[in-house]
Amino acid sequence: MSTSLFRVDKFAVPTASLSAFLARVHNVDCLLARQPGCRQNLVLTQSEGPGEFNVVTIVEWASAEAMARAKATMQAHYASERFDPPAFMKSLGVRGDLSVYSRARG
Repeated sequence: MSTSLFRVDKFAVPTASLSAFLARVHNVDCLLARQPGCRQNLVLTQSEGPGEFNVVTIVEWASAEAMARAKATMQAHYASERFDPPAFMKSLGVRGDLSVYSRARG
């Protein structure tokens, strides 16, 4: 039985902000890929459909512990570069829906 957890973040990004936002997301993506317990990570952009979220990131973590360690590492990294993710998103007009998921059973 898998203990994987999935961090799924969906973003509504204005067209004018897309390039700057994706540059930061890809930077974070590279850092996350090197964290212990990161099984896979994806950055997706919407190519079709009426949905409001045009960027989605999905990270599969081996366990809750791996996800918690990575979160602490990322928070320390952000603090070291004085980066404030909510302020960054607000400055670009980005709205996010950030959640943790597990595999559906049934």
